[in-house]
Amino acid sequence: MSAYGESQGGGTGAMTLSTSQKNVDLGWTKIRTLDSSVEGGGGKKTENLLSENLSFPLRCFLVSGSSTMAASSALRLILGSSSASRRQILSEMGYQFTLLSADIDEKEIRMEKPEELVVALAHAKADAILEKMTKNGMMQEIVDSQETTLLITADQVVVHDGVIREKPTTPEEARKFIQGYSQSHAATIGSVLVTDVKNGSRRGGWDKSEVYFHKIPDEVIDSLIEEGNVFYVAGGLLVEHPLTSPLVESIVGTMDSVMGLPKALTEKLIKDSLQES
Repeated sequence: MSAYGESQGGGTGAMTLSTSQKNVDLGWTKIRTLDSSVEGGGGKKTENLLSENLSFPLRCFLVSGSSTMAASSALRLILGSSSASRRQILSEMGYQFTLLSADIDEKEIRMEKPEELVVALAHAKADAILEKMTKNGMMQEIVDSQETTLLITADQVVVHDGVIREKPTTPEEARKFIQGYSQSHAATIGSVLVTDVKNGSRRGGWDKSEVYFHKIPDEVIDSLIEEGNVFYVAGGLLVEHPLTSPLVESIVGTMDSVMGLPKALTEKLIKDSLQES
């Protein structure tokens, strides 16, 4: 399995992530972590993107919409997403942040390849949020401030049997999706884009994970549909749900990637953006 990252702005070259796998036994399921080789404009270096080496000093920053800090370390973070999972993951990473939503029609953006689609949607969300910030005066406030302000946008689709699946829109579609995962597997393709609001530079990439399931009973599918959360996630895929997590045979990748915001990629993009600003 491989994942590819892209870098835009700041004069850096394209970034490519090539991956190898190693197993980590976490009890109820086995997760294979990804060791990634990163190539950028300054040459090639290898680092384990899932290692503790990514516990950057960024965690010491107070990141909020109202805090005032020294110009050398002040960071304001905006999460451009209405996803509860992404909010949870970013909080787990130690960040405080402001929430904004893009409110775009995702169906208007179509790409043949899932990787291209999620990257395009992350850019479209960033564009929509920046326009909203310009209209409501938030942009001018940021320009006038001493803070570095980073906007994080993301998108995810599920691929099953070679078909891209987005959020199900009807109970029938949700049932079809979830039944298809039973005793089978699905891949999640997720993008992350970090935009420096002041200078407009963008750094982004995408990540892939695979989920293998045991048999999913009909009564579990009925409960998931009745509950309704499956309609708010790509492919109706709720791996972390108490009803479905015991039915996961294995994950190739990371749980946070499956949930929509890969921590390692997000931290790296934030770090790279701060170095560039």
